[in-house]
Amino acid sequence: MVRGIGNFSNVASLLWHAYAALPTPSSSVNWAGFYIRADKFPSPITTTTSSSSLLLLGPFQGKPACQQIKFGKGVCGTAAAKKETVIVPDVLDWEGHIACDAESRSEIVVPVLVQGETVAIIDVDCTEASGFDDVDRKGLEALATLLAEGCDW
Repeated sequence: MVRGIGNFSNVASLLWHAYAALPTPSSSVNWAGFYIRADKFPSPITTTTSSSSLLLLGPFQGKPACQQIKFGKGVCGTAAAKKETVIVPDVLDWEGHIACDAESRSEIVVPVLVQGETVAIIDVDCTEASGFDDVDRKGLEALATLLAEGCDW
């Protein structure tokens, strides 16, 4: 995963700047980055939770974020557990939403799958409701495939 952290760092920056250059609502993205499954993180992490069911904060752009998210919790953990993209038009309507930044109103989370298992997730937040659509989903899912194939897992 060593090469992967560099890839994820650059991609987080590219996502941040690409969204900022687009028209509204895309230009209202306020967080773009990754959570990586604990057992795939580049250095050993001691935790009381199984390392294959815990996401750890990875490279990102935006305000400080939650450091750990369990599979099945919040939007990120739900996408990780279900192994499918989750688009939330309004996070205020998502029961159990984990609010790292109170300004976020919508969110898209795309799992990075390797051999059918979630190894990381792409997380992008927007300050406007309904900030993401099917175009975002398709593009981020293609990106997730590239990261799954291009990193040392």
